[in-house]
Amino acid sequence: MDPLQAISPVDGRYASKTSELSAFFSEYALMRYRVLVEVEYFIALCELPLPQLRDIDPDVFPALRALYGDFQVEDAARIKEIERRTNHDVKAVEYFLKERFAQLGIERFGEFIHFGLTSQDINNTATPLSLKEAIAEVYLPALRELLGMLSERAALWADVPMLAHTHGQPASPTRLGKELEVFVVRLKEQIRQLEARPYPGKFGGATGNLNAHAVAYPDIDWNGFAESFVASLGLKRSWPTTQIDHYDNLSAIFDALRRINTVLVDLSRDCWMYISMEYFGQTVVDGEVGSSTMPHKINPIDFENAEGNLTYANAIYNYLSEKLPVSRLQRDLTDSTVSRNIGVPIAHSLIAIRSLEKGIGKLILNEEKVAGDLEANWAVVAEGIQTILRREGFPKPYEALKALTRTGHHITKEAIWHFIEDLDVSESVKAELHAITPNTYTGI
Repeated sequence: MDPLQAISPVDGRYASKTSELSAFFSEYALMRYRVLVEVEYFIALCELPLPQLRDIDPDVFPALRALYGDFQVEDAARIKEIERRTNHDVKAVEYFLKERFAQLGIERFGEFIHFGLTSQDINNTATPLSLKEAIAEVYLPALRELLGMLSERAALWADVPMLAHTHGQPASPTRLGKELEVFVVRLKEQIRQLEARPYPGKFGGATGNLNAHAVAYPDIDWNGFAESFVASLGLKRSWPTTQIDHYDNLSAIFDALRRINTVLVDLSRDCWMYISMEYFGQTVVDGEVGSSTMPHKINPIDFENAEGNLTYANAIYNYLSEKLPVSRLQRDLTDSTVSRNIGVPIAHSLIAIRSLEKGIGKLILNEEKVAGDLEANWAVVAEGIQTILRREGFPKPYEALKALTRTGHHITKEAIWHFIEDLDVSESVKAELHAITPNTYTGI
């Protein structure tokens, strides 16, 4: 299919930004991860060993692992062909593996593929594993690349004094680098929380009780086996469960991803505002058009694109987080179709991260505008002056500064100078007050 024919922009317009995720969230990828779990489960049964599997030659294990390690689109197509007959996607994987066992000369062990399992023992390990590896191999590297860009600019602009705005109004000055460092720290903390979340795996048979395993081999510690097997995949076993994982830990992962996106939405909007205030210009890209009718415009499109994709992703994260943990009795099928969309918000988040990288890379500091706004707002030093006057026991300093700065007239450097000179305080205190300027009153 040509990307121009794609229904979703994830696989169409933005395909170049999301193609890496195909290895984790496509139908092909789901089949590959299912094959991985089935093969590793079979090998684990051999290593117990089950009595009927004692005779298998361990030298065949690398060839078995190659079934998922070298999994091709043609293999996925074969599974799809089998599914058209079975009308069951996981059973189609089992039959595919039996064909491959026959080719490897181990057909007689084929009935121990998927032994004692239900489909969700495969799905509820394959899906979290694909999510875990996508987060580790694609999402987090992209996010850390953005984090690196922010850190570099926070250091570059660490000493640039800037007028702050609270409630949209001029406020006590800050430093541009510090404002970016706020986002760096927020993102680092949310990444820490994301990485602390365990990725769950369910392994317990038809209703979570390992019934089939226990009746076939009552002397084996199947709970211990299940714990060990799920851990070997890099997952944390959920137990006890119904037929399906309860998805609570998966929901916590979606919530963590949503919080990261919320921080990035905040960053996108702040950058948009600073561009609107002309604190930042944007690098002109030759050939780009900002408006179809206004030739002068250079729109902050990267930040707007990021915000749109982030908020869309968050709507899906919220839905996944609320929907997946809810299932009727021991299970219904609503989670099956929903879980196939887990890659969608990851994709939109990745698109947003790439857009933010592009936007931040185009920012040019307008030092003249930043300095000019500071110089035009001498009223912002009033906080510092009244605080020192409080320290000195001056009567009602807040009220005195309020009377000066809320007259409706523009407060100039000269107005502040005359106010200080008229104060009944020592010359040393006056000198201290005169030293406070919008450029120097930036805190620590």
